[in-house]
This record gives sequence, C-alpha cells and structure tokens, in this order.
Amino acid sequence: MTETLSPPHRAGPGAPRQAAEAAILAAAERVFGRHGFRGASMNEIAREAGVPKPNIHYYFGTKEELYRSVLENIMTFWLQDADYWLVPERQAQEGFEGYIRAKMAFSRERPDASRIFAYELLQGAGNIHHYLSTTLREHVARRARTFDVWRTERQMPAIDPTHLMFAIWSMTQAYADMSTQMTALTGHAVLRDVDFEAGLQTILRLVLGFCNDIEDRG
Repeated sequence: MTETLSPPHRAGPGAPRQAAEAAILAAAERVFGRHGFRGASMNEIAREAGVPKPNIHYYFGTKEELYRSVLENIMTFWLQDADYWLVPERQAQEGFEGYIRAKMAFSRERPDASRIFAYELLQGAGNIHHYLSTTLREHVARRARTFDVWRTERQMPAIDPTHLMFAIWSMTQAYADMSTQMTALTGHAVLRDVDFEAGLQTILRLVLGFCNDIEDRG
C-alpha cells in the first residue's frame, strides 16, 4: 500500500457512474469500518453496495485504491465543514458552534468513517501521511489565520490554533471512535439522542466558554 493519497483512474463522467461510485464508497465505508482494511473483502463490499464485484474494480481498481478513495472522501467532508464555518467572515461563536455541530453530526451519522480514519492513524497513516503533512497542514494554517483575526477582534483569546483543532477533533470524534466505552459507562446498548445532545452541549460550553470570557472581560 502506497504512502500517497492520489485518486485512481476512473471511468468518464456521467450521472450513472457518479451514482454507482457513491453507492460503492458508502458500502466500502461501512465494511472497512466494521472489519478494517485487512478484514474487509471486495465480495462483501459488492454485496453491501448491491453491485457486481467487477463493477468495483472497473470504477476503483484495486482494494487499496478503493480504501484510499474512502479515506479521501472522509477527509474531504471534514475539510469542507471547517472551510464553511471557521472563516473570518463569521463571528467566532457562530463559527465554532456550527463547526462543532457539524462534527458531532458526522460522528453520529457516519461513525464508520471516523473509525476508519482513526484506525489508519493507529497503523501509522501509511496511506495518508503525505496528505496529512501537506493538505491537512495547510488547512489548519488557514484556520490559524481565522483564529488570529478573531483574536485581534477580541472574539477569542490567544490560544494555540493547532492544539485547539486537535482538541475539537478529539472531543467530537470520540463519540464515534470511543462509543463502545461510552455505552459501557452509560449502560445503554447504543448512544441515544440524549447522549449526543449532552455531549454536544458539553463541548460547546467548553469551547464557547473562552469566547464568552473575552466578552465578559471586554
């Protein structure tokens, strides 16, 4: 498996192709999320997607290419959320709240995606190391510029931007990655609506608290 994250060669554009690729990616996300890369099979992904196995090879090539495409799809969604919410044109409280809500919704609706990403990191990020050190680093640098504007405008205190992003990612993605621990502690078979809402409100209070503190001292 390669260290770069580059899209495989695909068939030409068209709505049927896009629909087929979307179905395969969604199925692969669920199967990789359940079994990891090594435990997942192309046969199971084909059954989950409701397509013949040759179709997967036609659109994505190998299992490795499909896995990298799933990772790329996950990270594209995550980066889009931050690019939408954490921008200087917004107020800090609005931006943080919108982003945290989006991240919690992603962990709730697509827990397999978060687990795939976490598993990849635990394995040394061999498939996405280049992406992390280039695209994601540049993405966090853009967030740092936004936080600098908000700090200058006294909407938030001075705080290390990279570690702030680490903290938000850790808190929100835990509701997917650590859900087994959470259900054991809460005594429920699955996390309920009330659990996600309590988690959301707790994280918002922690993150927005330092914005309110600046306003109170202003």
